[in-house]
Amino acid sequence: MAFTFHGGLHTYDGKELSKDKPITVLAPKGDMVYPMSQHIGAPAVPVVARGDKVLAGQKIAEANGAVSACVISSVSGEVRAIEPRMTASGTESLSIVVENDNEYRTIEGLGEKRDYRSLSADQIRSVIKEAGIVGMGGAGFPTHVKLTPKDDGAIDYVIVNASECEPYLTSDYRIMIEYPKLLVEGLRIEMSLFPNAKGIIAIEDNKKDAAEALIALTRQDPDIEVKLLKTKYPQGAERQLIYAATGRKIHSAMLPADAGCIVNNVDSVVAIYYAVAESTPLFRRIITVTGDAVVNPQNFWVRTGTSYTCLAEAAGGFRSKPEKLISGGPMMGQALFTLDIPVTKTSSALLAFTKDEVSRYEEGPCIRCGRCVSVCPGRIVPQKMMEAAERSDYEQFVRLNGMECCECGCCTYVCPAKRRLTQAFRQMRRSILDSRKKK
Repeated sequence: MAFTFHGGLHTYDGKELSKDKPITVLAPKGDMVYPMSQHIGAPAVPVVARGDKVLAGQKIAEANGAVSACVISSVSGEVRAIEPRMTASGTESLSIVVENDNEYRTIEGLGEKRDYRSLSADQIRSVIKEAGIVGMGGAGFPTHVKLTPKDDGAIDYVIVNASECEPYLTSDYRIMIEYPKLLVEGLRIEMSLFPNAKGIIAIEDNKKDAAEALIALTRQDPDIEVKLLKTKYPQGAERQLIYAATGRKIHSAMLPADAGCIVNNVDSVVAIYYAVAESTPLFRRIITVTGDAVVNPQNFWVRTGTSYTCLAEAAGGFRSKPEKLISGGPMMGQALFTLDIPVTKTSSALLAFTKDEVSRYEEGPCIRCGRCVSVCPGRIVPQKMMEAAERSDYEQFVRLNGMECCECGCCTYVCPAKRRLTQAFRQMRRSILDSRKKK
């Protein structure tokens, strides 16, 4: 039996382009760029200066405040500059620029094995913090904060988000196929922090080969369950995932821990394993490069700081000049106007399409068809929310439960009038949150 949630939709997933391509190690070219804002929360603070020599695995920026994350150099070389650089979000972020010496000399002790069972919970959390691990499903919430709830004993489930519901993305799938043992061990490390927790690997039923491998590895472990979820977008959204996997509900004013759950993405869990069990901080990403404009779609092991231009070249370049470039998935990713941006901890994919299917349509008036309501996983009313957004009526937007929007894009996808619903809701939510912070 496959579990699921209300609403959602089935899209062309495009995964066949890259799902069978093994992960390939990519050697970077040129300078490496490390933004200080690769996570939710306060930007990291540089602990190196221009002219300093650095090593791969070295902390070059310190977490700043309660919610922040360290930044780790992925190469050895010299700090060439500390200056604003463009990121995938389209904004500039203060960044450390390292001239790669191509020698990849590492800090002492990198890769040393250790038994996590010999470490206390506080020591494990400290290791994860120093490793700079964040949510690698896209949100970028610092993992050491997520793994430090008010009451460890109140956590009932540690969930691995293995759904990878975004179309075209196959990096998590390749990790599960190629490194299933590391994923399971990473989950066990997480579970060791919570005395009453069971483990759930929540995976969509279109990845049965990966599910079978994980079931085989956990068959003798009564505390870990591999749970098949129905293949449907946005199955990987945190609220929908928790409901499908446990039957528990959360809303925008709650954290997963309030419902007794801790949720981490596949690559984040593997990063936890490497940090705790192999003394290796986070300075790499598994990234899908795909789309009909890409010559050779595939998945890469990439050092953070690598340019997206290097990603495109490694995949054979483009068949023709793409009309649309996206960092991340087509539903929730960021449209790009340049590839001169760095891979960060939250990078998951580079998509390139020969045609921009969005911009070729003009936005029309709402025809009251109700399709947006039928697919909304939050059970809210996008049609009415859009009316409030067009008037910049923040109070009405909140009354309509607009803050429950997870910005999944389902409403925009099905709208026959091609209205930019999700974009309007994202702007409204950001404005309301900014206003609340000022107050």
